[in-house]
Amino acid sequence: MDQPVSIQTYSVKREKLDLLYPAVVNLTPYAVGHSINTIIVNTVNQMLHDQGYPQNPLTDVSAYYELKTNERHILSLSLINYAFSGGAHGLTIQKSLTFSTETGKLYALKDLFKPGSNYVARLTAMIQAQIKARNIPLLVDFTSIRPDQDYYIADKALVVYFQVYELAAYVYGFLYFPISVYDIQDIIDENGPLGKMLY
Repeated sequence: MDQPVSIQTYSVKREKLDLLYPAVVNLTPYAVGHSINTIIVNTVNQMLHDQGYPQNPLTDVSAYYELKTNERHILSLSLINYAFSGGAHGLTIQKSLTFSTETGKLYALKDLFKPGSNYVARLTAMIQAQIKARNIPLLVDFTSIRPDQDYYIADKALVVYFQVYELAAYVYGFLYFPISVYDIQDIIDENGPLGKMLY
């Protein structure tokens, strides 16, 4: 069975906090769903903490999520938090999580590729080409992605992205670089999440 997993949205409204976050429901075995939900909640809490909530009484946070993939036993989602603590503008941070809905495993970027494949250099070169093609003015020289760079999976693409200010000015927001799974097919771990998107 390759049904999407059921997702429920939870809402938390407090003073200076408006939060929506997802949880998987009715997933069997129970331990898998519990593991996924625990990671989601811990990530949500860590993001709030990183943005100064509730330590800084001035920090006002709005948080929501986007589902990117929910098929073929893969769940990929983005948690997005906007925090304002005064000043010219607030700051949005994004953290994406990609899970196996069969085992509950959370996949880091390296887990998507065959062991020993030089995925960092390969993805870096593809992103450099996109930066040039899209004429994005950078704040810093982009020499390489981090081995654990932020990413999510959407349809048949690996989307590697950078936080606000990580590469370019605030006005550019998050920079997203979609890479077709077919362009990196030779280095994809066929048993991993991207391998499942190939067929």
